[in-house]
Amino acid sequence: MGRTKEFDREHVLHKAMLVFWEKGYESTSIPDLLESMELSRSSLYETFVDKQTLYVEAINHYKKTTQKKRNLLINAPSAKVGIRQYFDQHVTNAFAARDDGLPNGCLITNATIGLDSPDEQLQKLIRASFEELEQLFYELLSKGQQTGEIDPKKDIYTLSYLLLNLNHSINVISKVKQDKKIIYDMMNTVIEML
Repeated sequence: MGRTKEFDREHVLHKAMLVFWEKGYESTSIPDLLESMELSRSSLYETFVDKQTLYVEAINHYKKTTQKKRNLLINAPSAKVGIRQYFDQHVTNAFAARDDGLPNGCLITNATIGLDSPDEQLQKLIRASFEELEQLFYELLSKGQQTGEIDPKKDIYTLSYLLLNLNHSINVISKVKQDKKIIYDMMNTVIEML
């Protein structure tokens, strides 16, 4: 009879996510993961198969943790209010990461920047994350056009792509430039364009 697993899967997955977030996929070693997750090598492989599968699961786990922020777009009372609330929370999260003991930036952004792997599953997962957020921006801007809040002549496809880029640029910039004012000025300029 096999031994039962004596760990909380979500808890160890969260620990793995933090290691990947801090070090990136390529720089994370199996010993790094074993130490952080406090698992034996056999438990890691029995539960998560291999490093790549664990990385994909860690990214999916991360996406669940960001759903609350995305709900600000889904449940927004208006387009501009929703976008402002989303980016206010985004900037707060970007600068609070250090205070909360979290790695800098965003795991998805970091994964994209460090994506040297030709692995199709990983590329598809990251692409889907980008497309989901862009679609949320697009749907909110479309609602804004329907209510008259956003000029119907505006190209909301391009604007949603601009907001996606703003999202990821904040993640990168906040890693090296700890000046919230510049970020807020950039955010306000983009929102005024809407």
